[in-house]
Amino acid sequence: MAVSRRLLVASVPVLSVAPALAQAWPNRPIRLVLPFAPGGAIDALARVLAERMSAEFGQQVVVDPRPGANTVVGAEATARAAPDGHTFMLTTNSTFTNNPHLIPNLPYDPLRSFDPITLLSWGSVVFLGPGDAPYADVPSFAAWARGRPQGTTYGSWGIGSAGHLYGALLGRQSGARLEHVPYRGEQPAIADMIGGRLDTTFASPVGARPQIEGGRVKALGSVGARRSPALPEVSTFGEQGLPGFDLPLFVAAWAPAGTPADIRQRLREALARAASDERVRAQMLAQGQTPELSSPEELIAIVRRDLPRWGELIEISGARQS
Repeated sequence: MAVSRRLLVASVPVLSVAPALAQAWPNRPIRLVLPFAPGGAIDALARVLAERMSAEFGQQVVVDPRPGANTVVGAEATARAAPDGHTFMLTTNSTFTNNPHLIPNLPYDPLRSFDPITLLSWGSVVFLGPGDAPYADVPSFAAWARGRPQGTTYGSWGIGSAGHLYGALLGRQSGARLEHVPYRGEQPAIADMIGGRLDTTFASPVGARPQIEGGRVKALGSVGARRSPALPEVSTFGEQGLPGFDLPLFVAAWAPAGTPADIRQRLREALARAASDERVRAQMLAQGQTPELSSPEELIAIVRRDLPRWGELIEISGARQS
């Protein structure tokens, strides 16, 4: 009985304060933390969303880039922010599904340091070969690679990146010897492949499309449960008979743990209206992202589902970061 009474007393201030806080919200600019450098695709998306949300709330939504340490810098800044609804974060799944397996002593807990707001979009990655390569899809590449006992090389945008992990899985499934070559971004890897210094690479659909259209590279397949809207003609690994590559990337919004649920709901509704804007949707589709919103419960369920799967790929790859 004493425990129940303490729990009841502890809950009263939360119930009484939260509605008052939500009623006054927002009463100053809202900070949208972005754990990426300015100028990328997610930065462009965040700025368009912030513009729409600023007009709706009557308070400026300010994009605050906090790049570094594979999104850890921005995620830690968000986790440490006051949970009053004036800070939220837009990031990819790697913050939650990859970093816990990659980085020792992570300064946040992916399941406890944040409250989910909503999923925004699913993304995909495309596997590329040179335009004059003697293979046209993933199975024919695998057969070609198995015939090269010295091995073949594939690029990605960094150690522990999705491209790195997909390549490690492809090597295991195909029986081919695939050597990972990390780059600081996808464009240098594409350039090296075109120049004959790299055999294949993984890249985003938006980054690859100009080179595909120019005939300098060919798309062998796309990773994810669905075809990319930016490259709808490219079949998925699954459609080509390779299982396990349905693990997609996603972009989602999160708040510091303890942010009142009604404020998070208002943020979710504002993000939904912004994302339904024709210009925003067109931009997302052009970037290879499939717009899709979720409930907070659905978002955290996706993280719980995908966390061990990414961990398995990281173990296969041997990737580690300090």
